[in-house]
Amino acid sequence: MSRSLKKGPYIDQNLLEKVLKLRRDEKVIIKTWARYSTISPEMVGHTFGVHNGKEFVPVYVSEDMVGHKLGEFSPTTKFVRHGGKMQREIEAGVEQKEAVKTEAAVKSGPKK
Repeated sequence: MSRSLKKGPYIDQNLLEKVLKLRRDEKVIIKTWARYSTISPEMVGHTFGVHNGKEFVPVYVSEDMVGHKLGEFSPTTKFVRHGGKMQREIEAGVEQKEAVKTEAAVKSGPKK
């Protein structure tokens, strides 16, 4: 659910102060834990290190990100893959196709 228009967007005060102190041409990563802060136009052009629970993910803010939250660009979970018999069969098929392609390339020899 979005925040009330009467209240306006929430931006962490300490984060906003850090942004206003820096110039756009400075290439400094601003570390922050405030994933819930809304991206404002003042933040465009800066790089933020947004904490995902383990490390700081660098997020370069562009114009089309204004209005979104910083946490949207720093995923907290890492998708590995779906498991099971079906997944193993799919991966085996992909590996087999790659092996056939490499054999065909080796047999055809170098192109002149």
